[in-house]
Amino acid sequence: MKKRVLSLSLALAMAASLTACGSSSSTTETTAAAAADATTAAAGASSEASSDKVFKIGGIGPVTGAAAVYGLAVKNGAQIAVDEINADGGINGYQIEFNFQDDEHDAEKSVNAYNTLKDWGVQVLMGTVTSAPCVAVADKTNADNMFQITPSGSSVECAQNPNVFRVCFSDPDQGAASATYIAENKLAEKIAVIYDSSDVYSSGIYEKFAAEAANQGLEIVDAEAFTADSNKDFSTQLQKAKDAGADLVFLPIYYTEASLILKQADTMGYAPKFFGCDGMDGILQVENFDTKLAEGLMLLTPFAADAQDELTQKFVTSYKENYGETPIQFAADAYDVIYSMYQAVLETGITGDMDASEICEQLKTGYTSMTFDGLTGTGMTWDASGAVSKAPKAVVIKDGAYTAM
Repeated sequence: MKKRVLSLSLALAMAASLTACGSSSSTTETTAAAAADATTAAAGASSEASSDKVFKIGGIGPVTGAAAVYGLAVKNGAQIAVDEINADGGINGYQIEFNFQDDEHDAEKSVNAYNTLKDWGVQVLMGTVTSAPCVAVADKTNADNMFQITPSGSSVECAQNPNVFRVCFSDPDQGAASATYIAENKLAEKIAVIYDSSDVYSSGIYEKFAAEAANQGLEIVDAEAFTADSNKDFSTQLQKAKDAGADLVFLPIYYTEASLILKQADTMGYAPKFFGCDGMDGILQVENFDTKLAEGLMLLTPFAADAQDELTQKFVTSYKENYGETPIQFAADAYDVIYSMYQAVLETGITGDMDASEICEQLKTGYTSMTFDGLTGTGMTWDASGAVSKAPKAVVIKDGAYTAM
């Protein structure tokens, strides 16, 4: 029996709150699309069990488009967990059937994906991967009383309904934790911030970061915004940060824009420290990006692929064997979603013949009464709002790989 399952069994005999990558290989949107085509059936990626007794878990996220790095990582990480559990006998005699739908990081397409999963007979939803689609889908799952747990939807609005839980930190949590970490480790004297004011993820983190920075005595000398319509040229924001004397630039943004900022900062000869959050995870996989420019980049994340504990090493080995690259945090988040769900199902006695609403009520009880040890944290607990409690960690990019700080 796999050690992961043994550890969960021990937890059951005795009886998870921070959010959302690393690979030395380059992953492009074209590659992501090809990978999706190779692993996704016409209606979506479905891991079908051979038995008639099945427990149907659906997933939603981007496996094509600009955010495909995140969605593919979640899909792959979850699939590893599903395969392990099924190989060990499934859940209470039921094999897991896993169906992952592409939403291209689009809210409307995400709702369509959910409707497709409903037609398929989904009983529990893992997703969505990114915040705006997650908010849209959460209203639909709430109306259906479908249990939804997101691995990486970090905006506060993602989990405002009682049926939605999360494994990741919320945006405010990430902002506060980043300010605290920078202060406690004396990483900077003057800080600049570049954030996306049109994005709930980015602006949510920034607002809490600014508030906590004041509490921590940090000096923010410049804060510059951009929007989704102006996210290619950052020369003005960088010049203002440089002129203000910022020795650290906080980037609560996604990796695509961050890669452009690092390129442009290098071109203008500006070399401050850069610090990001979970949205930065994936920067090493950006097409045609010189990963040397990310050397020294720090980010807050609860997962480091180079950690030496047995569970992490087993997961990293399996991920590399199956997908040919090092797993990012989003993959670990998804793995923890499936295994935490597995533990909650076992503890509450849920079976695959129950309807989605009954399962939802049981899972809410299970999550709020258990303690879970996973890849992204130990001693994880959840409250009734669906928020997880776990300790933050930070990693730094060193020699083209993520290294725990």
